[in-house]
Parts: sequence; structure tokens; C-alpha cells
Amino acid sequence: MLDTLADEPAPGAVPIVAFTEPALKTWLDGAGARAGRWLRATGFEAKPGAAAPLPGPDGGVDSVLLAVGEAADPWSFAGLPERLGPGDYAFDAARGFEWTERSATAAALGWMLGNYRFDCYESKASRPAPVAAPPAGADTVLARRLARAVGLARDLINTPANDMGPADLERAARGLAEAHGASLAVTTGEALLEANYPTVHAVGRASARAPRLIDLRWGDGSAPRATLVGKGVCFDSGGLDLKTAAGMRLMKKDMGGAALVLGLAGAVMDAGLGLRLRALIPAVENAVSGDSFRPGDIVRTRAGTTVEVGNTDAEGRLILCDALAEADREAPDLLIDAATLTGAARVALGTEVPALFTADDALADDLARHAREEADPLWRLPLWTPYRDLLDSPFADLNNVSEGPYGGAVTAALFLGEFVTQAARWAHIDCMGWNLRARPGRPKGGEAGALRALYALLAERYPVPGARA
Repeated sequence: MLDTLADEPAPGAVPIVAFTEPALKTWLDGAGARAGRWLRATGFEAKPGAAAPLPGPDGGVDSVLLAVGEAADPWSFAGLPERLGPGDYAFDAARGFEWTERSATAAALGWMLGNYRFDCYESKASRPAPVAAPPAGADTVLARRLARAVGLARDLINTPANDMGPADLERAARGLAEAHGASLAVTTGEALLEANYPTVHAVGRASARAPRLIDLRWGDGSAPRATLVGKGVCFDSGGLDLKTAAGMRLMKKDMGGAALVLGLAGAVMDAGLGLRLRALIPAVENAVSGDSFRPGDIVRTRAGTTVEVGNTDAEGRLILCDALAEADREAPDLLIDAATLTGAARVALGTEVPALFTADDALADDLARHAREEADPLWRLPLWTPYRDLLDSPFADLNNVSEGPYGGAVTAALFLGEFVTQAARWAHIDCMGWNLRARPGRPKGGEAGALRALYALLAERYPVPGARA
């Protein structure tokens, strides 16, 4: 992630003046009358995120006018880098918007996310990124931390599967662990059977790239346990229940849950939050070969539960159930898993709103509040237990899919819930991991939806030791 925040305004930096729509009208009717004539001539509309360079007497840009919403929304600021040419800019705190620490930090974060690029596979040189000094009072440490976390997750998802297999995901986790003094243990290939991770092995064994369980640990041993589990299917062909060509097109993103977890873990460690962090990532490729697991196979999970494979394309919940059983064994204070798990969640909520499942109303309320405050949406769906019998199997303890076409996101969450019995609180995030359309600060490609809301939750519940409340 490019660091495009300046510590101080550069000499000659172009001022960025932000206004809400009502304040802009007042200004244009008074001190900004000359600018108003220019804006009317150019058809400017003061919608949040709209920007207009104002000409100076020498023909250059005198300042940049930006329309923002009332809330501290980073996306009001994220379109600026695309609209402005390379150069130095500075948010003007003396005019326009009445900045608070939250809105100033949102502006800094939005500016950095607006400068995100994934261009390492392009042969042409990218244009230089514009640099801006943030508004006074911005928490630039937090803005940079979150931008790096989102940027890491996006980079991992955007990387094509030929360069992002299970070993490459392990390499990314190892780099993160080394950067923050965390420990990393990895169980690979046939050793998964010896260590009792049979479903991770079953899903990944058909690939020439060995499956593995990545286990990162960090933090004070006396702090509350918070454990993150991320689905790391580096490419999903569907297995013997093969996907269509169109269905396979974006399946490099099927490790989006793992990418989100690694980005979130990096932010937690960088902040030094007061928790005992564990991140578990089952990393596999769901491939087709003579050693593929089959529809109708029955596998015994780490928890001892037997599962009939109703569909090999419902592989994510199989690898997650072993990782969740291991995470649950330690009875963490908080257990969160993230996965690009079901198309049913996308049908219900679309691609831009991750689904949240939890039985804990207080946890759901806290996450909803942080999602609103961070402009990082989540929407709670029900863990509707009467649907549990849809997972019944005549031959095993449960099936990995239901027979009918309805409620797929709910039954997938209920399947995972079978393996969480000791954690004090559990939340499951079913996310898309991908932007199908480009919006300011959110280009087409990999996305870490819910990462910032989850970080805000963790920072609130497990503050940095010694920090003032």
C-alpha cells in the first residue's frame, strides 16, 4: 500500500477545501461568489465526493473544492486521487468543513485507499500518486494501519492463483509474523492426517500444491483469547462437482476470508491490542485429479463428527470445520471466522454487504454499530436452528449441504456452528471478497469488506494495555 500521506504540507501544496452541501451554498453566496460563477459554468453538483479544481489568476489550480457528507465517511474523500493530477495537496482546516478527529482520520484513510493500485503485473509504468497532508487532528497512525491492512488483503486476493497457492499464502503469513514478532506453525500435506486435520487434507489432497494449516500466535499469554479463522481456498474448481467456466472465473478470490484475517491480524499486532491473538488459516486448492474426494464420501472431522460429502463444491465449510474445532478447543473469549462461503448470501444481500451470523445479540449490536461508524457495512442474518435438520444425513452425523435450494447461507452457518461449542462468543462473516464494480477507493477486484468494522470491535473490546479509556 502506497503511503501517500505527508507529515506536513509541502511548500506550494494545493489546498483541498471540504464543504457539506449547506455550508457550500452559504459560502458561494458570500465569500466564494467568484468560485460560484465558475462552478455553475462547469455544471458542478455538490454531491458527497464531488470535486472541482478552482482556477487561480495565473492559470494554475488555486484550490480544490470537495463536497462531503455530514458523517465521517472515508468514501467522500477516496475519489480525490483519481480526479487530481500528481503533485502535492493539503487539506485546509481553516475553511469549510468543521473537522473532528474522526472525520479528519476518515479523510486521511479515504485518501490512502483512493490511491490503492494493483499494478504489479502491468508492463506500463503507473502515473505517480498524488500526496496530501491530512487535516489537522487526523490520527494518521490509525489511517495508515487500516490502509495497510486493507491493501494487504486486496493484494493477496488480486494475485492470480498461479502465484497465490497454499505455500504462497503461508509465505505471506510468515512475513506478517516476522514483522510483528509472532510465532507461526504450519502443518503440511500428509502431516495433516497425523495431526488430525482430516477434512483439510481431504479437500486439498488432489492438488499438486500441498494443503496446509497455518497457525499464527501473538500477544501476552495472560490476555483474553481472540481467535480468527479464515477460509484459504486458493483456487476452487468445484472439485468433481465441477464449476462452469463462468463460475470458475473469479475463484482466485476464494481465499478472501484468509486474506481478510491476515490483514486484520496485521492491524491488531501493529496496534499492540490487549489480546492473545491466534489466526488459523486452512489453505488448500480444490482441484480435480484421481485423488479427489468424491460426492458421497464420508469424512471424519477433527471434532470426531462424521460428514457426508453432498457436494465437493461446498469445500470451504469442510476445511473450516477442522480449523474451528481447533480454535474452539481453547474456549476463546471471541472467535470470528471469515469466508467467501455461499452464493446464497450474495443473493440475499448483494455483493457489497457481508452477511453476519452470531447467536450473541450484544456482539451483533456492537458489530452493527462499528459497521455504521466506519462506513464498512455488515448485515445480520439469522442462525435459524429449525433449519439444522436440513443437514441431516442417513449415513453420517451430518451432510455438508442441504438438499433444497433455499436458505443456503443459513445452513452453511449452522454447519459451522456444529463445531463451535466452547467459545464464549462466535461470529461468522460470509463475504464476497471482490468488487464487481469500481467506486471511489474501491476499484474492481479484491476487497476486505468488514475488516475495518472488525478492527474497531477488537480495539474497543481489547484496548492497548495502559491506554486511556
